[in-house]
Amino acid sequence: MLDSKNCCLIVIDVQGKLAELMHQKDSLFKNIQILINAANLLSIPILWTQQCPDVLGPTTPRIAHLLIGNRPINKATFSCCGSEQFNSKLKTLNRNQLILCGIETHICVYQTAIELLETKYDVTVVADAVSSRTQENKNIALNKMQNSDINITGTEMILFELLKTAEHPQFKQIAKLIK
Repeated sequence: MLDSKNCCLIVIDVQGKLAELMHQKDSLFKNIQILINAANLLSIPILWTQQCPDVLGPTTPRIAHLLIGNRPINKATFSCCGSEQFNSKLKTLNRNQLILCGIETHICVYQTAIELLETKYDVTVVADAVSSRTQENKNIALNKMQNSDINITGTEMILFELLKTAEHPQFKQIAKLIK
């Protein structure tokens, strides 16, 4: 079970024109927004990456406006783990349970998830908060990650897993995010 005191949300490369090409992009953006808002309510730290922003553009405004106070980690490698800045920030958080969302599922999300798992992190990918340009590529990546022992979940499921009880002080605010 996930514990909000041991989690970190990682928002991967939701940028520019590429983000607009994602399969079911409106649902993707909505679920990422819910995860970011929930992380803020539950005091879960957020790491935010951008893949070659000089080429792909900045994080889409629909996501970036929620990340005020955070600074993006710019990278060239597909896996976030290829960035020393990412690795350094992740290490200083001292969190073992990592929640991944973003794009593209079969490239940056997949490679990041596998490398984090190999370095002994507990990795969860939120299936309805990741996407690729095609549903097929997303499905292939999710199946491959699940077969590698990466946890696959959904936005609503993860919220209530983090809350654990309707008596949680943030329960009403979190519940409003999905209504």
